Amino acid sequence: MTCFNVGIAGYGIVGKRRREVIDKHPAVRLTAVCDQTLGKTGVFQDGVKFFQSYTDLLSEKLDILFVCLPNYLAAEVTIAGLNKGLHVFCEKPPGRDLTDMARVLTCYNELANQKLMYGFNHRYHDSVQDALEIVQSQKLGSVINLRAVYGKSQLITFDQSSWRTERKSAGGGVLLDQGIHMVDLLRLFAGEFTHVLSFISNDVWGYDVEDNAYALLKTKDGKVAMLHSSASQWRHRFSLEVSLTGGAVKISGILSSSKSYGTETLTVSYRDKCHQGDPKEQSTRYNHDPSWESETGIFIDSILYDKDIVNGSVNDALETMRLVYKIYCADPQWQRKWNLTDNPDLQKNG
Repeated sequence: MTCFNVGIAGYGIVGKRRREVIDKHPAVRLTAVCDQTLGKTGVFQDGVKFFQSYTDLLSEKLDILFVCLPNYLAAEVTIAGLNKGLHVFCEKPPGRDLTDMARVLTCYNELANQKLMYGFNHRYHDSVQDALEIVQSQKLGSVINLRAVYGKSQLITFDQSSWRTERKSAGGGVLLDQGIHMVDLLRLFAGEFTHVLSFISNDVWGYDVEDNAYALLKTKDGKVAMLHSSASQWRHRFSLEVSLTGGAVKISGILSSSKSYGTETLTVSYRDKCHQGDPKEQSTRYNHDPSWESETGIFIDSILYDKDIVNGSVNDALETMRLVYKIYCADPQWQRKWNLTDNPDLQKNG
């Protein structure tokens, strides 16, 4: 079997987790990593090289690059990897704003055979996959509306770096950092949203990025979604409910490295024909998170077998980023305050 040489740019929590998966895959071999916190150039005991700079990493003989870097570096290093002829996997978000995304697209569209995939990891959780299968089968009818909450207790959690609170480096706050997963899932379940209303706030923590985003979204065919992305959710919460004409599916909790979002469950409700408001329900609890292995494996398979990327494609990244910025810009005060626009040709960093 072909064995690809892999480099990881950004060797923090996420980069190390990607390594765990890469080390188990027979078609790839980790060659080198970089992270500015490593402090020097050297070789780990297992023979993997390490560097401080991504430019040094890219001087190695690589086939695949995983970008696990802060928002302000994500687009820059993705482009550098593509220009080196590498297949690139980049964690969310694709960059700080739509201008970063536009720069990546300009580069990517000039290439022929390289793969570029984005890490919208939540799509690969079993609860999401099972819920999506039910919705797409139309066994419970068509989608009426969606309700979504994704919240944590502060902008910086679990010893993350402070760049997340700085607009110049992060581009946005909790909506762009964490809520983007839920924005992506709303698109996955409902399609594209054409009407957006929102309130954006940084009143709790007082940084120049948002700590709460409230949005009301509507698709062209009338599906309505309500979203709350929060950094003042004192008990961490993940909840996505999809109401259908014949019942509902609700995902509660999400398996994560922090283990702070509660048990991951999927509850399926079946419409009560007597409309007494107490329908039959079936719940499934998930004790294992296969999402990292599945997502990484699909990316590697896309290279091995020249398959199209379905989940986490360049178009997914673009449309999800575009919807994030529609939410920002739908609040006139927030839009004016930071001179934001959902037009990638005009988007500026604050």
